[in-house]
Amino acid sequence: MRSRLSPTFLIGCALVGAVLAVAVVSLLWLPFEPSDTSGGRLAPPGGDHLLGTDKLGRDLLTQLMVGARIALTVGVGSVVVGGVLGVMAGLIAGFATRWLDDAISAFLDILIAFPTLLLAMLVVAVREASLASAILAIGLAMSAVVARLTRVLVKRVLAQDYITAARTSGTSWPRVVTEHVMPNIWPTVLVNLALQLGLAVLAEASLSYLGLGPPPPNASWGRLLQEAQATVLTAPVGAIAPGVLLVVLVVGVNLVADGFRDLADPTRRRTR
Repeated sequence: MRSRLSPTFLIGCALVGAVLAVAVVSLLWLPFEPSDTSGGRLAPPGGDHLLGTDKLGRDLLTQLMVGARIALTVGVGSVVVGGVLGVMAGLIAGFATRWLDDAISAFLDILIAFPTLLLAMLVVAVREASLASAILAIGLAMSAVVARLTRVLVKRVLAQDYITAARTSGTSWPRVVTEHVMPNIWPTVLVNLALQLGLAVLAEASLSYLGLGPPPPNASWGRLLQEAQATVLTAPVGAIAPGVLLVVLVVGVNLVADGFRDLADPTRRRTR
């Protein structure tokens, strides 16, 4: 197993692990309270504030640590919501009659074409800007992509001869799903969910940049970028730091997903 792990996969694990470690530490310890504005406006890095403060006087390191927690929470939460809904819808479409399959496929195409940000605005209008709203909006948008992939994979498996043999021998459809369908589609679905995690992190940052993400005192990286754009020349750390962390997490997740793809398809690694 160890020899099959590529260097890029290990690098991705290290990048994601570093952000995860910061998020876990933020649950146990923070340099300052997220709402503490006693640091002085746009203080330079050094002293008690290792990375300086923002335009409201809040410690930037504290904001970044909380942002790591929010990014991973929204990313993982969206993947769970999108994965559960998408796999269920894909399974239903894969086993459905032709007219129901066509109806589900048309609905999925409409949902995929629907912009994630516009969907988020509708969710926020019904609910309010919050962590749960961001997870729900991104998860719903993600579920359509997962459902379409699952549908294709399910139909491919159902067309195999061993499925016909299993049904002929009296195997029930629930057992066919658990013993034949899911084990065969799960590796590909897992790779897709790993890729969707990176997209979910970017979507959350975009929503927060537009003011549709978790409200203060939640310090999303996207909101930190939005707040720092007016002072990027006088206090560049406030804009550079959240951008760098966002790139690190997304690149790390994509490298891990690429490693999962290699593990799921060993022939792909040998043909590189």
